[in-house]
Amino acid sequence: MASISLTIKLSEHLENFMSTEATIRNYILENYLFTEDQSALDSADSFLDKGILDSTGILEVIYFLEDEFGIKVEDTEMVPENLDSVNNIVAFIGRKRQ
Repeated sequence: MASISLTIKLSEHLENFMSTEATIRNYILENYLFTEDQSALDSADSFLDKGILDSTGILEVIYFLEDEFGIKVEDTEMVPENLDSVNNIVAFIGRKRQ
């Protein structure tokens, strides 16, 4: 019975991760790359290095994350390690939700 519970929890975690990633990816694609083409953005692409977002764009993404995911991004958390790619944002949101 414990293995079934663990399997369900892992499945829910994976589904939540994938949903979070898709939400962030689609937001960036639609609002900054102006496309729905999923191949236009790799989850590891640096928003700053690729010229996708500037400092104003990062602030807009932060407002989106706070509204969409119900989190608060503190000033000290506004760093590339948390916000510079889809992967970084997904991991950051996961940590915030724990």
